[in-house]
Amino acid sequence: MSFSSVVKRIKTEVVFYINLAKDTEGASGIEYAIIAGMAAVALAAFMTPISGAITTIFTGIKAALIPTP
Repeated sequence: MSFSSVVKRIKTEVVFYINLAKDTEGASGIEYAIIAGMAAVALAAFMTPISGAITTIFTGIKAALIPTP
């Protein structure tokens, strides 16, 4: 392979990668997937404390609405 063909190939690859970096076609879909993944992790991490707090709130409401005999 001659030097000029190697240089030409490197130039075409550089142009390809520059154009690839400029391409934002699927960026919003990927961003939404990342946000959904972060929301799922946050929900899984805080499910038990939130569940306990909601149960406490509704137990208090129930106790206020239904008098004990």
